[in-house]
Amino acid sequence: MLAVDAGNSKTDVAVIGADGAVLGAARGGGFQPPTVGVTAAVDALAEVVREAFAAAGVTAVDHVSACLANADFPVEEERLAAALHTRAWGASVEVRNDTFAILRAGVAEPRGVAVVCGAGINCVGMRPDGRTARFPALGRVSGDWGGGWGLAEEAMWHAARAEDGRGGPTALARTLPAHFGLDSVHALIEALHLGRIPQLRRHELTPVLFATATAGDPVAGSLVDRLAEEVVSMATVALTRLDLLTEETPVLLGGGVLAARHPRLDTRVRDLLSAAAPKAVPHVVTAAPVLGAALLGLDRLGAAEEVHARVRAHFEVP
Repeated sequence: MLAVDAGNSKTDVAVIGADGAVLGAARGGGFQPPTVGVTAAVDALAEVVREAFAAAGVTAVDHVSACLANADFPVEEERLAAALHTRAWGASVEVRNDTFAILRAGVAEPRGVAVVCGAGINCVGMRPDGRTARFPALGRVSGDWGGGWGLAEEAMWHAARAEDGRGGPTALARTLPAHFGLDSVHALIEALHLGRIPQLRRHELTPVLFATATAGDPVAGSLVDRLAEEVVSMATVALTRLDLLTEETPVLLGGGVLAARHPRLDTRVRDLLSAAAPKAVPHVVTAAPVLGAALLGLDRLGAAEEVHARVRAHFEVP
């Protein structure tokens, strides 16, 4: 089996033997069909797959289990599965959104809910009978709030208004530009606009936001608290859709923002979740998401429990 976890920023693939041994693995760049097109994105993925196949000494597998970023609707999953199938990597291909990889990596069986907060925010849920719950997760157009990019934008909004007088005071007006060695928000806006600070570095503003909240700034703290509310709202809706709200159910928290376990965010998420879904059991996922893609593939193939255990042991080694 070929397991693929292709996120916006990086791609991990692994070739899994029938006994659960990892025969070959490789890492590549991000998977971004909306930016480069499906063909170019799959071409880039093909380079990583070739490397893993070479390490494993194979040219094809029985099944491809791919968890891919930007597969936000079932129709996109179908189109991407068709594109992968034409590459003849495996006799069968199943594509899921990459958030499912985080979920499956953190549970012993395909049952639970996962909320992922990295560059963006997303939530999925699944039951062993195949039922799933999911959100489009396309940003504000689909009702989302949060994620690293969203938090950075909100922090800049408040900082800009604090500095020019349109809004109330916040320490963000000092801490955000100071991170880049600048003395004003105006200078930071100009540097970002003119490209003196690359757009990709905007993600660096999110840790500054959390540090400012920890230092006691009310505005920064309110943004952290709102993110906690969004995480719990998504999780609670997914649990409700799957009729799991009254059952003890794992709620997996993943992605760079949640996995960092910022004390204020982590505590508030757990407190709000306890109130909204008392039987939910929150857990931060630290295992590589490619593990989840592998386990989903083993589920599909009906592999024995000892095979699942061997794969998990490989990827969960400290």
